[in-house]
Amino acid sequence: MMSSSTLDTLTTLGFDPARLEAFLLQRLPGLTGPMRLSRIGGGQSNPTFFVDFHNRALVLRKQPLGDLLPSAHAVDREYRVMSALATTDVPVPTMVLYHAQKDVIGTPFYLMDKLEGRVFAEYALPGVTPEERRAMYLAMAETMARLHRVDWAASGLADFGKAGAYFSRQIARWSRQWQGSKTRENPFLERLIAWLPAHIPAGDETTIAHGDLRMGNLMFHPTEPRVIALLDWELSTLGHPLADVSYNSLAWKTLPSEYGGILGLDHAALGIPTQQEYLAHYAQHLGRPVDVLPFHYAFSLFRFAVIFEGIAARAAAGNAVSDNAAQVGELGFALARRAVEQIEGLT
Repeated sequence: MMSSSTLDTLTTLGFDPARLEAFLLQRLPGLTGPMRLSRIGGGQSNPTFFVDFHNRALVLRKQPLGDLLPSAHAVDREYRVMSALATTDVPVPTMVLYHAQKDVIGTPFYLMDKLEGRVFAEYALPGVTPEERRAMYLAMAETMARLHRVDWAASGLADFGKAGAYFSRQIARWSRQWQGSKTRENPFLERLIAWLPAHIPAGDETTIAHGDLRMGNLMFHPTEPRVIALLDWELSTLGHPLADVSYNSLAWKTLPSEYGGILGLDHAALGIPTQQEYLAHYAQHLGRPVDVLPFHYAFSLFRFAVIFEGIAARAAAGNAVSDNAAQVGELGFALARRAVEQIEGLT
């Protein structure tokens, strides 16, 4: 019979840490125990844990428990793309192993080496000087440009997604995701589902698209304003770079209450570049001009809104990753409304 403490651990973590420890000691020779496991808070998607031994610090990412939407929580894709990028100038953690079976902790998972650095949930970057804040913004733009310059075919990612027609495929995908996770009415999303497919801009190109390239998924050096890792690759694929660019720069169009935007803040006093300066810096490091249109912002807000609606659905089903998932899920409505604001006057 299990002890009450073991039952409490299984309930809190969703798996037996002793089974994980035994697996890792076998797979990674030289580890010295005991293993120390702690949950990393703040995430809304794939549960993430610090896994510490006496002589090695690791990070584990796994799928959540419960029924999952098709193609969601793809930890195998995260592991693959970061492994491929290890030989490029895109900063990523070092991958250690991927385990596809559910026998160890109930879901597939992967391990990577732990990095020491700073992660900021908000684009306002509290606690840094204006000079450092500006440098960190520019470093974010440079990191995004590095990613979009990668030769994805030469990096072994030719089959990581379909080349071309990214926006039409993504609009269809996220429309299906909305239907699959829908627990309430959202008229703004319905309007976007009707408008977006008919207004895809002409022209197409393909790069590696991170899919969630925002400030909170960057790790900065402990003391310097430079990016040492781009994290959370769950939504990565081959896609259009302007999907990343528009999503990454949504902060200028959203409030601090809308997942940490900077609309309404004193940008000059804070050292935050204007959106135009930021995009120009990205284009400079990309090596060519870019033209981000209202469509791109509406698309990114639409996709973001569907993600938050999915968080609300998981909260309703009791499978939420974060304790505040229900509250965060309410952003689905607010962000869909912001998306409609981008297309008003264009129809």
